[in-house]
Amino acid sequence: MSSIANNIHMVQQHLSETAKKYHRNSEEITLLAVSKTRPVDDIKDAYLAGLRHFGENYLQESLEKIDTLKSLDICWHFIGPLQSNKTRAVAENFHWLHTVARFKIGQRLSDQRPPEMPPLNICVQVNISEEESKSGCSVAELPKLIEQLSQLPNIIVRGLMAIPTATDNTELQRKTFAQMKQLLLELQQNHPHLDTLSMGMSGDMAAAVAEGSTMVRIGTAIFGPRAPKTAQ
Repeated sequence: MSSIANNIHMVQQHLSETAKKYHRNSEEITLLAVSKTRPVDDIKDAYLAGLRHFGENYLQESLEKIDTLKSLDICWHFIGPLQSNKTRAVAENFHWLHTVARFKIGQRLSDQRPPEMPPLNICVQVNISEEESKSGCSVAELPKLIEQLSQLPNIIVRGLMAIPTATDNTELQRKTFAQMKQLLLELQQNHPHLDTLSMGMSGDMAAAVAEGSTMVRIGTAIFGPRAPKTAQ
């Protein structure tokens, strides 16, 4: 067993035990492997170990990987910030986008999604910690944005994503994730199809699962520490 396969086994075991602890079904939680900056061979190892969902942050790097691995049935997620002049590449190559925070981006994605492809799954990124340095829709603007995006024909709003303030305080982690869960519950009253909470990373996965995450984004715990990223 490769080190990556062993890491995946450990993460899955931890995920299963955490889900059981909080009376959840681990099969309802998708393990999204964050493969940004990782070589294609690492992704292949993770694929052979059973993973199918991979998340990328850097567009040019990810497009090269998608082309190289096009023979594999990988579900590709774009989880990095997206400028409006780069929406076409995401619309044409990805299955999911987790970082929509403006209607303009959603509209461009819908317009640029090839007609032969299924609608693009999107999550709206929420700036739940209200940090000026972080991207995301404000809580106050969220209902209107969800309503607008839901009218677009070639995307499907699946739910919410957040990157909370980094902290080792489990109580604070859970409090923030609980706020996200409450937001989703409120939105589901008018949009019952919303089913996704993309939240939780290597350092706060347990707290996210405890509060209802349906998709955890795990990089370091699967692939090990990242090497410094070189400029593209």
